Amino acid sequence: MRLNTIHKNPLGDISVLYVAVMARAIRAEGADPRELLGRFGLDERALGTPEGRISIPRFMRMGQAAIALTGNPALGLTMGQLSRPVDAGIAGFAAQSAPTAGEAVSTLIHYALLTSRNSRGVPWTTKGGREAHFYSIKPYNAFNFFVVDSVLAAWTQFLRAITGCDRVVDRVTIEYPSQGLEEVFERWFTCPVRFGAEGNSLRLAPGVAEAASLQAQPAMFERLSGDCQKELTRIRAGWGTGDRVKDLLPSLLEGDTPTLAAIAERLGMAPWTLQRQLAEEKTGFRELLDETRKDLAVEYIRETRASLSEIAWLLGFANPAAFHKAWRRWFADSPGEYRKQYLAERAEKGLR
Repeated sequence: MRLNTIHKNPLGDISVLYVAVMARAIRAEGADPRELLGRFGLDERALGTPEGRISIPRFMRMGQAAIALTGNPALGLTMGQLSRPVDAGIAGFAAQSAPTAGEAVSTLIHYALLTSRNSRGVPWTTKGGREAHFYSIKPYNAFNFFVVDSVLAAWTQFLRAITGCDRVVDRVTIEYPSQGLEEVFERWFTCPVRFGAEGNSLRLAPGVAEAASLQAQPAMFERLSGDCQKELTRIRAGWGTGDRVKDLLPSLLEGDTPTLAAIAERLGMAPWTLQRQLAEEKTGFRELLDETRKDLAVEYIRETRASLSEIAWLLGFANPAAFHKAWRRWFADSPGEYRKQYLAERAEKGLR
């Protein structure tokens, strides 16, 4: 079983609990997920391993294969419909016991790192939990539309479960362009859905954020939230300043090269303080930037079908030629040759 542990894959990773939801959705569509799971090195037993992770790009490819298997381009909505608080692990349990729906969705999102790490950044809520926002890996294509669909649908389903109401959001925005499914999405979310927006988000319907959770339990909320915070602290405990810098860099690389000053501001420190702390760890900002680009480049080449020019943009290079030059400095061959050889080797082994 090709499973990852947390903070290993440069593009991010996700708990196999979400793969279990996908398998549930495939069955609901009348298909058998076992052959598909086997193609990706998983089985039913692996899906019951809470600590198991797979890379987000691998999850994206599984989703695209699941859509092909079921014939449902809106499979992400089915996944959302069939998701349960327990599918978000301990964060789901903590969230459902929150006093109000606004606190519940904020809790669910605040502890998202416990089950999913997205290299573009973490999801967040605003306006007292009245809006929920989600990042996705770019560029958008058939492989990652369903990720956005499933996340926004799962948040909506969670709100429906804890409030007992069907209409819990009054606006949905989706970053990728229209795929001609507006009617399907608006019927499912029971509100307007705008595609080609600046970001992926839900806006809660009036009164929903303040609504009492049907499963509120103050004592359990305090206890479980504390457990979530301890786990979050444990995950981040081993991070030095360099690790924190590398965690921020991927989401800031798209189309640009972030500066040390910009990273220092994100970390809440002065540029010279960041420079000093990195020097104490025997590294520097330029080295970390180069390492991050190198790691991400390999994963983009291997795990996505993005073009080389798109990858150059994602890594913040001025043009594709600059990316090719960097790749040849890191490795002996060209990025195109590397991808061709990698895919050929996997095909020989019957792997996806």
